[in-house]
Amino acid sequence: MEARQPTPEPDRPSGEQPRRVSGELRLTGEPPLPGLRGRAETSWLMTVSLMVLASVAVAAALWYTRPVMVPFVLAIFISYLVSPLVDFLRVQWRLPKAAAVTLSLLVAAALLALLAMLIITSTRGLLENIDLYRARIINLAERGIGWIDRFGDFGQDALVEGLRQVPLLAWLQRGAGEAVGFVTNGVLVLIFVVYLLSGRHPNQFRSGIYAEIDTKVRHYIVIKFATSATTGLLTGIILSILGLDLALVFGVMAFLLNFIPSIGSVIATLLPLPVALIQYQSGVAITLVVLLPGAVQFTIGNIVEPLIMGEGLDLHPIIIILALVFWGLLWGVVGMLLAAPITAILRIVFARFEITRPLAEVMAGRFPDGTIVPSEA
Repeated sequence: MEARQPTPEPDRPSGEQPRRVSGELRLTGEPPLPGLRGRAETSWLMTVSLMVLASVAVAAALWYTRPVMVPFVLAIFISYLVSPLVDFLRVQWRLPKAAAVTLSLLVAAALLALLAMLIITSTRGLLENIDLYRARIINLAERGIGWIDRFGDFGQDALVEGLRQVPLLAWLQRGAGEAVGFVTNGVLVLIFVVYLLSGRHPNQFRSGIYAEIDTKVRHYIVIKFATSATTGLLTGIILSILGLDLALVFGVMAFLLNFIPSIGSVIATLLPLPVALIQYQSGVAITLVVLLPGAVQFTIGNIVEPLIMGEGLDLHPIIIILALVFWGLLWGVVGMLLAAPITAILRIVFARFEITRPLAEVMAGRFPDGTIVPSEA
């Protein structure tokens, strides 16, 4: 019997290696088979469709469970701030776990109580002078209407009468009640923090995706807390020196709003403007109320924070804005505060899987070439 002679391989340029695709030996330099490309595109579209449906289902679940999930997620990020103190007490002072957690939570509760006292004290002073503020608002409106009267009658008298009937006191009481209620809801958050810190091991070694998430999120939250606290403190001091009412409240609001990327600092800068327009008669004082805190926001947010933060969360600014809208619609103000770190966690998870890695690159602002490479058999 004759031995079968091996089929000679076709000539190919040097450097090209053969590969087997769907049972056929082909060169790596050749384009993929049309049928194989079509199957790859169909598989990719099916995967993307399933991801969209799963995202909608998860978003609906998060919205439905927000009374529990919002305090829980907030507790996770607070634990990132408190855990270094717990680790220090356990490792350096060798305190038992229960004592270290209790002492750390007492510090957190004291800060929360101080925040509540600042809000209550400032709003109480505003409520005591509500009639004075109403008169100032009407006076400001009458001056504006006097200027409009030069161009004709547009129903200005009805506008002034409407301002006299505005339930300003009820609005302020409702706003103060919501602010205090937001602080008092921290009790549920503290309960979650207790359990999160109790299960923490300071010497535990972490690796993989959890280590990357832990490192990036902890770095972001600690630095953001420090820069936001500095911004709020300087804003409160500046507004107090200028004699603005509710200066402490505006300092606290600058601290909280600084956690919202991009638009938070703008809102915090313009927030004292209505009170300044009511309180001051001088245009210079009104300008300083906006200009000086704005300078603090710009310096810390655009110079100091990027210098300390370094790489940060590796998210494109457009992605951050979209995340603010999405999490704001889902969880309200708390969702906007936590939008950036939550989105960064999603980007890290997406980067770990081949099918979602292009999405992670887009979230970071690095756009792939868009080609679909078929899988080798």
